[in-house]
Amino acid sequence: MTPKLLTTLRDYSAESLRADLWAGVTVAMVALPLSLAIAIASGAGPETGLVTAIVAGFLISALGGSRVQIGGPTGAFIVVVAGVIDQHGFSGLVTATFMAGLILLAAGALRAGRLIRYVPEPVINGFTIGIAAIIALSQLKDLLGISAPMPADALEKLAALWDARGEVAAWPLGIGIATIALITLFRRLAPAWPGLIVAVALTSGAVALFDLPVETLGDRFGTLPRGLPMPALPDLSPGTLRELLPSALIIAFLAGVESLLSAMVADRMTGYRHRSGAELLAQGAANLGSSLFGGLPATGAIARTATNIRAGGRTPVAGLVHALTILLAMLIAAPLASALAMPALAGLLLLTAWNMSEPQHWRAHATQGHLSDRGLLAMTLVLTIFTDLTIAIGMGVSVGLALRLRRREVPPADWTPPDR
Repeated sequence: MTPKLLTTLRDYSAESLRADLWAGVTVAMVALPLSLAIAIASGAGPETGLVTAIVAGFLISALGGSRVQIGGPTGAFIVVVAGVIDQHGFSGLVTATFMAGLILLAAGALRAGRLIRYVPEPVINGFTIGIAAIIALSQLKDLLGISAPMPADALEKLAALWDARGEVAAWPLGIGIATIALITLFRRLAPAWPGLIVAVALTSGAVALFDLPVETLGDRFGTLPRGLPMPALPDLSPGTLRELLPSALIIAFLAGVESLLSAMVADRMTGYRHRSGAELLAQGAANLGSSLFGGLPATGAIARTATNIRAGGRTPVAGLVHALTILLAMLIAAPLASALAMPALAGLLLLTAWNMSEPQHWRAHATQGHLSDRGLLAMTLVLTIFTDLTIAIGMGVSVGLALRLRRREVPPADWTPPDR
């Protein structure tokens, strides 16, 4: 349960500090535009993404069980967050995030991190691809420059996009495509550099320089605040807690699963081993902290963690530097964020959704393994897109565990007929 920060500081050196400083600043430049885009796609104010990256990112690195984990808002939460805000308002989301933090603290204290091995992999793959599809669909409006309102339902949104096809504008589409192309180019030519913020800054700069007819973040949300808000407790009335418990459980489940998956990926990349109990406790503290400052749900971010490793991050100090760098940027350069082009952020999220779906594994998903696993993945995917993430995860885990019991040939229960 001991945080990795405490153990890594015992033999910390000046060389490690230099490496962590560079890695922390690098990953902060990646996290900045992503945090803004994720918050906007979730239906929240852009500043909430930065608040989450600062508060939750700091706590995850300070208290977590991984040497190189980077925490903050992630794309996996977009669907859940948008749904909670739509049904219960932003105050409801804050309460659900607070409850999820308590659930994660309990899970960490009970050492429930090892239970992740019982979640069927096809379920994780299914809802991840489903979430990626929903994110991509939600960004087409800004990418195409369409102003017509969009419904939440996937099928209805497709129909609305088709009906609004006459509104497609060339400049927003060009800015979005250029952003995607630049990000891809930077990843291939300089993968250790923060290509995300450079690409978004270049295309947004072109919009400002040539006064192009493209909506910016400032046009929609105004100027971002400088600094963090004052902390405050959310609504914890019994009726509100009962109403938001299902949402809190889903947030806790996603935060726990994604953080532990990210930690395992980091272990494979570095050769170290994370402490699952400490990681869950850190996720609980991070979500509590984020909710107190009016932020979003948070978890370990696989892509940002990998960026940290590739940039040379060695200890949790890199994660602390990442959070403090974003705070410094918010204090000094918040007004500059108002010039970011909405199609550029949409292009960034479209590429994030594509990478999140891991297209390199699609063929294996469709052709390898048990037929029942492929069916389980397809079922979870379809339920995620067309129904509700709660239903998708509940059904997927239930059916997956039943399939596992069947494969192990567990004998059926010897029921005694009731004497009635």
